[in-house]
Amino acid sequence: MLASCASTFIRSSVRARQPAAAAAAVQISRRTMVAPKLGERDASYAWNKSCYSGMDYSIGEDSTVYEAVEKFAAYNVGCLVTKDADGKLSGVVSERDYVTKIALLGETGKSTKVKQISTKVANLVTASPNETVDACMAKMLSRDIRHLPLVDDKGECVGIISIKDLIKSCLEEKEHTIHSLASFAVGEGGHFVM
Repeated sequence: MLASCASTFIRSSVRARQPAAAAAAVQISRRTMVAPKLGERDASYAWNKSCYSGMDYSIGEDSTVYEAVEKFAAYNVGCLVTKDADGKLSGVVSERDYVTKIALLGETGKSTKVKQISTKVANLVTASPNETVDACMAKMLSRDIRHLPLVDDKGECVGIISIKDLIKSCLEEKEHTIHSLASFAVGEGGHFVM
């Protein structure tokens, strides 16, 4: 990303071979700056920094919507993973589901089951924990969603990330790049390769 583009910085310096022939003989040398790499950020990195990583981010699909709303409020989150009776991923339920499928339709959250308004696993967009932050953002933007369940190779849900988590990760990377370039500009950090 920006770090890989900015980690290679080319400086040209002009030196004269002899003071008398300075205008006639100009030598150009190129030096490449190598900055320490931050590493590619992936979904598991964003998950570890997410508010979801410290909570039970799931709810049973037979729970009431009211229980889901209570959990949204208690943990200050906007989405929960729904699980079936066997504990397997069955979908997600979000605040948006509540607003569009309960509140606007005049239903009540206390009598409606989560599975009646959730996005089912067949229509669910997921990511693997080793997908890049950029790939996760692209998935979210293409489907106009704000949360992405992380599913491992066995099909088990191992986490959930929000667009906010991905933005935080991108900002950290940009700040690292800015710090590296600023350090380079004042003669600190990095080294030159001829």
